[in-house]
Amino acid sequence: MNVDVTALPGIGVRKDFEVRSGRRIGVVAHRDGGIDLIVSQRDDPDACLAQVPLTPDEAAVMANLLGAPQLVQQLREEHSDLPGITTRQLSISGSSPYRGRRLGETGMRTRTKASIVAIMRAGQVQPSPGPDQVLDSGDILVVVGTPHGLDAAARILVDG
Repeated sequence: MNVDVTALPGIGVRKDFEVRSGRRIGVVAHRDGGIDLIVSQRDDPDACLAQVPLTPDEAAVMANLLGAPQLVQQLREEHSDLPGITTRQLSISGSSPYRGRRLGETGMRTRTKASIVAIMRAGQVQPSPGPDQVLDSGDILVVVGTPHGLDAAARILVDG
């Protein structure tokens, strides 16, 4: 799939691609650091049907939402022949007691026997995060374990 990059003088850069429906979707990265999610009109790819301004945190969450499912699916396929093992993505909310704290402080592996194998942040995968990795709002943790262990991991991230 080709991503078109178009300079927008005085504004920034537009990056978009055509989806199956014929529309174009993408982002406008403004010179001042702002980011807009854009969707073109079907009959005119240069005209916007919708333009949604995103804060940096919102853009990071959107990138994680779009990137994490592929990683989780790949891990599920790799573990499909291991009965009782599954993969789940768990997010760090703004109200999580572990927001701004180190991964090791969760005691996740010791408490649940589940392993955090990657963190998705701002559309980037951070594989095999260490115990000193600081968790932030919007992070999506890719966790591998038993269904019981994954349920316990989800509770820990919400309740502590």
